[in-house]
Amino acid sequence: METTTLQAEVRDSRGKGPARRLRAQGKVPAVFYGQGVEPTPLTLSPKELEKALRGERGRNVVFKLSVGGKDELAMVKDVNTDPVSQELLHVDLYRVFEDKVLEVDVPLRTQGRAQGVVQGGVLNVTRRALPVRTTPANIPVSIDIDVTPLNLKDTISVEHVELPEGVECMLPPKLTLAIVLEPRKVTEVAEEEAAATAEGEAAPAAAAEGEAAKPEG
Repeated sequence: METTTLQAEVRDSRGKGPARRLRAQGKVPAVFYGQGVEPTPLTLSPKELEKALRGERGRNVVFKLSVGGKDELAMVKDVNTDPVSQELLHVDLYRVFEDKVLEVDVPLRTQGRAQGVVQGGVLNVTRRALPVRTTPANIPVSIDIDVTPLNLKDTISVEHVELPEGVECMLPPKLTLAIVLEPRKVTEVAEEEAAATAEGEAAPAAAAEGEAAKPEG
């Protein structure tokens, strides 16, 4: 199984103050938890972590986490970043097992140019990722669908997707993942979305005017 080594130090201090001091030193506070382990506060190198998360597997990278002289398999559960600087603030890592099934989101990618697009239609992809169940060793980098044969109004549903062995999609089989819309349909959808947005903006304004018009007392 492909893994990425991530060095970690167990830290004794917890709380916002110690966490700020760690970040000031160029480190990232983290916590490791999961089946069979007590939640353990850690200190990580942001460079190692960022490099791994920016790789082709993204959040689905499996780490070989070195904690206190012992290696554990771990994946990222949650990442907190600064909204402005995008600096890593805190990372949650959870324990995984090589032979135990887990649920992850895998990117959905299209290949080719649909025939219906050549005819003037527009390809609409309804999902950018698919929730799947599999073991860490079988997590695919992406799930690819060939849209080249699609004509106008043709669709690709979950049941049409060829998944790697040992990978199960958690979505309903009939759910549409991609469809080639006629230009007129695309315009109608855009107009409906614009109308819905306008109604949503108008409602608070009308309510505000009503409040302003109420007599005092």
